[in-house]
Order: sequence, then structure tokens, then C-alpha cells
Amino acid sequence: MSKTDNFVFKGLVIVAWIIFVGLCIESGALIVNFIYSMFKPEVISKLYQKLDLSEMHQKNEFAFYSMYSLILAISVLKAVMFYAVVILVTKMDLSKPFNDFVSKKILQISYFTFSIGFLSYIAKEITRNLSKHGFNISNLDQFWGDSQAFILMGAVIYMIAVIFKKGIVLQNENDLTV
Repeated sequence: MSKTDNFVFKGLVIVAWIIFVGLCIESGALIVNFIYSMFKPEVISKLYQKLDLSEMHQKNEFAFYSMYSLILAISVLKAVMFYAVVILVTKMDLSKPFNDFVSKKILQISYFTFSIGFLSYIAKEITRNLSKHGFNISNLDQFWGDSQAFILMGAVIYMIAVIFKKGIVLQNENDLTV
């Protein structure tokens, strides 16, 4: 591997760590806000990311807890997905990338990505339904506005995982013939 490729790969490892830490902070803040809002609902309007769902909480607590649960699930799934990415890039052997570990991690990342997209799409449809019933949900689009992108990305990553699996089979056959 050339020095440039090695440098770029190390840069990507650093970027993956930064994204992972950022997503963990966001997930942690949302979890703390959710728990805090359960015990002191009057402060909902002052929570992290201006996530003012106080009107929803007053009208329908079930809708509030459902929306917040979806927000938490998507946020935690993103953090877990990037944890899998960090594990992949830190333990991956670039001299022999076609191995079972890499294949399983890429497949796992594709499942996480597709799950994020699927949950985001469900949440987007639920919020559209809630808006028809008079709820103000304009500030929730930031959490699931990219659902189709995650679904498509999950499909692409899954195809890459299948290619890696085939690469492992070919590499093992090649190792046996030599």
C-alpha cells in the first residue's frame, strides 16, 4: 500500500472516530433530556436542540413518548452503526482485506443502515399523520429527513458485503491452489 493510501486511510479512521464521538454525545444528550422530561415536563420547551414538544406532551402524552422514542432509537442506531465502522477500520488488515471479520462487519453495517432508514421512514409517516391532527412537528424533520438515503445506502452496503463474501471465497480457493 502506498504512503498516500495509508495516509488517507488513517484520516478516514480519525473522521470515523470524530463522527462516532459526536453521535454518542448527541444520543446521550437526547437520552438525558428524555429522562429529565419524564420527571419535569414543564422544562420540555428548553431541551437540547430546541426540541420543543411541549404542545404535543400537553395534547397527547402517548404521541410525545412515541416520537421521542423514535428519535432516541434512530440516534442510538446511528451511534452503534458508527461504532461498528470504527471497529471495522481499526481492526481491518489492509494487506489482506478479504476476511470473515470484514465481511461480517460490512454486513452488520448494512443492517444498521437499513434499519435507520426504515425507522426514519416510519417516523416520517407518523409525523405526517400527526400533522394532519393538528400537531406542530416542524422541528422533528431534522431527525429523519434522510430516510430514503439511508435505505439506499443500506442496499449499496449490503451489495458490497456480498461482493466481499464472494472475494473471500475466491481468495480461499486461490490460496488452496497455490
